[in-house]
Amino acid sequence: MALPTLAVLEDEVEFTAIRAQGAGGQNVNKVSSALHLRFDVGASSLLPDVKERLLALRDSRITQEGVVVIKAQQYRSQEQNRSDALERLNALVNTVAVAPRLRRATKPTYGSKQRRLEGKTQRSATKALRGKVRDGG
Repeated sequence: MALPTLAVLEDEVEFTAIRAQGAGGQNVNKVSSALHLRFDVGASSLLPDVKERLLALRDSRITQEGVVVIKAQQYRSQEQNRSDALERLNALVNTVAVAPRLRRATKPTYGSKQRRLEGKTQRSATKALRGKVRDGG
């Protein structure tokens, strides 16, 4: 079974061109090739349960207002940074596309209980040997 892939519509995303940080000489100082991508999760066309799981993520890229902010400055061209930011946003959305399977509580097996008790017995015996040496006379 193939995992469903969700794609965010480009008209729901807001791009802002900024100057990139770091080394790069004149190109970095003159050209605004880095991009800030802003995606409002609440106002998007994603399914409600996907929105809920996305907002529940403990991710530093998601603000308290429910806006995903991604900064793309890896490439020298704005278009490459734009596609990189969209790719990263889609990857983030696809991490929550499928609901996690709920864990069903089960009881430990008889064998696992026996192995646990055996380990406790061995540990107890080891610790009992650490006591003071007593004279047998």
